[in-house]
Amino acid sequence: MTSANMLNRIFGLFSKDIGIDLGTANSLVYVRGRGIVINEPSVVAVNQKTGQIVAIGSEAKKMVGRTPGHITAIRPLTEGIISDFEVTEEMLRYFIQKVHNGGMNLMPRPRVVIGIPSDVTGVERKAVEDAVKNAGAREVFLVEEPMAAAIGVRLPVQEAVGSMVVDIGGGTSDIAVISLGGIVVSKNLRIAGDRLNEDIIRFARDEHKLLLGERTAEDLKIAIGSAVELEVPMEATMRGRDLVTGLPKEVVVDDSEVRRAMKHSVNTLIQTIKAAIEATPPELVADIMHRGIIMVGGGSLLRGLDQVIAEEMRIPVEVAEDPLSAVVRGAGIILEDLDGLSEVLFSPEYKRVPPT
Repeated sequence: MTSANMLNRIFGLFSKDIGIDLGTANSLVYVRGRGIVINEPSVVAVNQKTGQIVAIGSEAKKMVGRTPGHITAIRPLTEGIISDFEVTEEMLRYFIQKVHNGGMNLMPRPRVVIGIPSDVTGVERKAVEDAVKNAGAREVFLVEEPMAAAIGVRLPVQEAVGSMVVDIGGGTSDIAVISLGGIVVSKNLRIAGDRLNEDIIRFARDEHKLLLGERTAEDLKIAIGSAVELEVPMEATMRGRDLVTGLPKEVVVDDSEVRRAMKHSVNTLIQTIKAAIEATPPELVADIMHRGIIMVGGGSLLRGLDQVIAEEMRIPVEVAEDPLSAVVRGAGIILEDLDGLSEVLFSPEYKRVPPT
């Protein structure tokens, strides 16, 4: 054993190694031996006059749309990719220090397993790695998010059997077919929870001349959003600014209107799942037909989405238990057995589905 390996092993005994799901909407942190300890929005409030960070996570999310001119609440990740490197680094440092209760200097720096979207470029991958290292990590291991999600929901990813995961997050949806510890086919699209919110904002503007905030649109989606006709119709009130008078206005809408607003995005998602199936080897398709499609991520909680996908694909569909934490649980499982699961860590050698 080399001296470097020996040091790493000694550090490993004392460091609080962590798994991170760095999401566009929310970030979750798993600590080895303790489980999930952080689940906060991926939002940072920055003072534009001084460049200082005012708040991170839950505190910053409360400020979205409510800040004075010189304070901006921003999401440093866009569509699953780092769009503001420095702010992402600060957010990661905040999470790592929170895990260590601020006592980073007294303990070895942690090893970190972090999820990345399945179609990131080399530059984007390097940006994640650098941000995590600069934030205080000793070593960084990258795993593609659909692979982490599959491990998190205990699919047999290392066996010679096909598993299909659909991970619908905030900024991106990842669709992957997994077998023998690798991703055989993957498809990534920029239609996820945020796009559905934008659909609702556009609907309110075009149909009701009402300007909605992002949080209001998300609340409406959670309250009455659905992909299928509901047995019991639901209603909710949209509150925003009248684009004609400039005054406050509220409009009552029902689930069918919100469903119509999101229909195009939902259809695009279904077509992309079809494209992934069409590119999958027949033996693996047979496995998926038998085992079904597993859905994870916050977007999978949209009422009836699993039902619509099952009807269109003619394949059973199941929403995983606690779908929001599947990726970080997978990162945690890898962390607990890095040697045994090393083959699932990032490797660019797999078939990509060309964009539709």
